[in-house]
Amino acid sequence: MKRQHIALAVMVAAIWGVNFSVIRIGLGSFPPIFLVAVRFMIVALPVLFLPRPQVPWPRMVAIATTLFIGQFTLLFLSMSHGMPAGLASVVLQAQAFLTMGFAALLFKERLRGQHVAGMLLACAGLALIASTAGGAQLSLLGFVLCVAAAACWAMGNVLLRGTGSADMMALMAWLSLVPPIPLFALSLVMEGPGRIAHAVTHIDGGGVFAVLYLSILSTTVGYGVWGKLIRQYPAAQVTPYALLVPVFGMLASGVLLGERFSAQQWGGVAMVLMALAVLLGSRAWLGRLIARLVQLVDRSTDSRPS
Repeated sequence: MKRQHIALAVMVAAIWGVNFSVIRIGLGSFPPIFLVAVRFMIVALPVLFLPRPQVPWPRMVAIATTLFIGQFTLLFLSMSHGMPAGLASVVLQAQAFLTMGFAALLFKERLRGQHVAGMLLACAGLALIASTAGGAQLSLLGFVLCVAAAACWAMGNVLLRGTGSADMMALMAWLSLVPPIPLFALSLVMEGPGRIAHAVTHIDGGGVFAVLYLSILSTTVGYGVWGKLIRQYPAAQVTPYALLVPVFGMLASGVLLGERFSAQQWGGVAMVLMALAVLLGSRAWLGRLIARLVQLVDRSTDSRPS
């Protein structure tokens, strides 16, 4: 990948890493499914002036269902059922090796030895994190929902490959037309009109900030840039950069939310970060970046009172 595209991939990883702490803030104001619906209602607004991409509606619906409805409904429900923001940012990166697997299965993309090794190492790290489920810091339901969200993200990544030369910003906006109506209906049934009314009438600054961050930065900018990269390069070159998300995610959760994790959970995180290095091959600058960010996470958590 070109240096400027590597920089864009790292930028998106940072946006998505902080995103998990922002979700936690947003869940303090909104029910999870309703929050997802509001997010995509805002993201869809640019369709008023952006032409519809020349992508068949069945494919657009399939992408929106997996990449948006499936991923974010499951993720937000996961975090509302005991999945810490920092660990969610790690577990969701199961999408990286799931995307490679789907791409190899559907597009016959070749998986090299280092990709297989990285995928196995990442799986081992996620398994180590999963082994701590059921305690005070992590619920089993939250973990399972988060892995399901990762599978939806992975399939969405693969489906994006078939969108041709469509403008990604326009595509993100038009895809966002799909989620609001079914999600508002689902929220009404599952979360009830009382919770929705209370959320709307008691919204605070944190809720407004969360909605704007999730809709504009995380979705429009993040997925617009990511979609261009995933379409321009093989999945095996792009998706590993998403494994930087947990570094930024755990840093943000330590600084903004004061989250702390067990030694076993940190071990799983370290294995996922090692998997990133394996998947990307020998990149000294990336290793230094990971080491520096992990140090910042340790300092931010250690500096907080127990």
